[in-house]
Formats: sequence, C-alpha cells, structure tokens
Amino acid sequence: MRARGRADLSTRLGRGALKPVSVTLPPDTDQPLFPGRARRPGSARAGSRVTGCREAGQMPEPLSRKIGQKKQRLAESQQQQIPKERPPSALGLQRSIYFSSSEDHPARLGPEFFDQPAVTLARALLGQVLVRRLADGTELRGRIVETEAYLGPEDEAAHSRGGRQTPCNRGMFMKPGTLYVYIIYGMYFCLNVSSQGAGACVLLRALEPLEGLETMRQLRNNLRKSTAGRTLKDRELCSGPSKLCQALAIDKSFDQRDLAQDEAVWLERGPVESSSPAVVAAARIGIGHAGEWTQKPLRFYIQGSPWVSVVDRVAEQMYQPQQTA
Repeated sequence: MRARGRADLSTRLGRGALKPVSVTLPPDTDQPLFPGRARRPGSARAGSRVTGCREAGQMPEPLSRKIGQKKQRLAESQQQQIPKERPPSALGLQRSIYFSSSEDHPARLGPEFFDQPAVTLARALLGQVLVRRLADGTELRGRIVETEAYLGPEDEAAHSRGGRQTPCNRGMFMKPGTLYVYIIYGMYFCLNVSSQGAGACVLLRALEPLEGLETMRQLRNNLRKSTAGRTLKDRELCSGPSKLCQALAIDKSFDQRDLAQDEAVWLERGPVESSSPAVVAAARIGIGHAGEWTQKPLRFYIQGSPWVSVVDRVAEQMYQPQQTA
C-alpha cells in the first residue's frame, strides 16, 4: 500500500500536477526573528502560511518581495548604527602646538650634561625640557627658550661676586646641576642651575609651556599679585624667571636640590629638530648696578620664539645669530 501511494505520487508529479501549499505565518512577519538578523530566503518556519505554486528552486513571489524589503530595511538600520568618526579632542594632553612628538618622553639628562662652563651650559640648556612632577603625580613640562649666564666671583652681577659664599647662595658653589633658588622683592622666586666653576650658574628666564598648561594657569592665578581675575594667555605662563617658578610651583624648598637625581624636578632632552634654531646673545636684564657687566652679552634666547620674556632688537641687528650645538 505504501509503495502504491509513492507510485501514485510520482505519477502525479510526472504529469506536472502542482497543488497549492498553505502555511500559516504569525502576524509579526515584517520583523526578523532576531534583531539585526534577516530571515534567509526559502527558510519559512513551521506554521507559516504561503499561498501559491512552488517549483524546484523558486520562492513564491509575495514572500520573496517581503524578504527583499526586510533585507533593505536591515541594511538601512545597520548603516544608521555605524558610529560616526568623532573629531579629535581639543584639549588632548594639553600639549603645546609646538611640541613635535607625542611619543614616550626621553630619559632625563644626567650630571655630565651640567658639567660645563656657565656660558656653554646657558646655550646648551636652550631647547631642553624642564619637568616638574607635582605631589599628585601631575607632570608639567616646558621647553627652555631663554637663559642668563653668571660667571662667578669675577662677575659683578652674580650673587657670588668677589667669591663671597653665604648660606643663601651655597647652591652656586655646589656640584654642577645643583639648583640655586633665591627670592626677589620678598615674594617671587628665581631658578638657577649651577655649572662648572665655583659660584657660577645659569638663570632660567623663560619656557615654552608644553604639557599641563591648564594646571600652570591655575598655579599662576593662585600666586600672582596683580591683574587678578584676568585669564592668562599661554605665552604669559612662563615668560619670565618668576613666572615660570609660579607656573611650576617652584619655591625656596627646591634650593640645593640635584637636578640630575631629584624626583620632583628634572631635565629631559628636547625634541629633535631638523635644523637648530638661531640663538641671540644680548645683555642681561635688571642688573644696571653692575658697571661694564650690564652690557656683556650673557643672555641667550631662541630667535623668533614667542615665549621669550624680552626681545632685544638691537642685539639681533648687532650680533649675527649663532646656531645651537
């Protein structure tokens, strides 16, 4: 009997007889089975209803059209879900636009770097990066763009003139790389680095702020005595010896520290540049009482830098700028 039934079925199929097929679809056929996933053609589930004649390899036209519509809606939905590329943050790491690289910071400069005469060290410091690590771990960085050399006992403008040594200026007589911090006007600090020669040192006059600019701005606003309430421009943060001390939170407690070993302040080699900047040699500032020493060209700054405290146009015309080593 079973064999006969199969034979009758084969006979009917051979004659091309096609019977309507009815399958019941649930009312949510416009939605895919899973979010974001379309039903594959020809895979109607049990209980679905499809009316029409089915031939081998062909899908009823109404179902094919519905599936095509669903695939189109799915593609449009996925396209809308693709996140748009976000513009780069304006703040980032608060680096200066002049900072050439965001790679890991180089190793600190060691004691051998500071072991050179004051004039040579004053020039070598240009372009190097002074780093200050605060108590909370925040690191502030500034590129040195201006220095002044003080030659020791012979220099009438130096605190060590005549070879006098006191508890206050002892840092000038310590090994090269020792910090000498002194106070002016009873409220402002200046940062110096000792060099070769007893009583010789280099004053750091100006920095190009590189990292932690907002923290520098806050520190300066908390400490400055004038123009309170006015927002400081970037170029005003470190454009002077006392300004850079305020911006980096450097005070008398840093006096006699070793710049080559201290954990809160150190020096890193500056970014490598394709060409060395021109250096201007000009008279030092604020030493009018030192006779002939007031005019000696012992202040050095990077020509064209907007971060320099005072530009000397006369010196730039009189002296041919030299390239840094």
